[in-house]
Amino acid sequence: MNKFDLTKLQTRFDNTSEGWLVQVYSGDRRLLCVLESPHAWTFLLGCGFGLLLAVGWFNLASYSPSKPDMPVTMPPDTPVTIPPEMWID
Repeated sequence: MNKFDLTKLQTRFDNTSEGWLVQVYSGDRRLLCVLESPHAWTFLLGCGFGLLLAVGWFNLASYSPSKPDMPVTMPPDTPVTIPPEMWID
């Protein structure tokens, strides 16, 4: 009967936690920049957060109440108590 060996499984999954590294060189073989896996995860999290913020902003802007195009009319016998918007001297 085969028994489950935890050490084989553990060494198999240890390789996945190492990550990756990208080194970018110029034409004269000088190192320009190094990109590691945390940089990629941070970039992807930022893109996801930006997309979530944009969708939320769009939904808030499209469902917010807008100002009416025409002013509200009052019955003719009601006195006007609202001051005019601009005083003319």
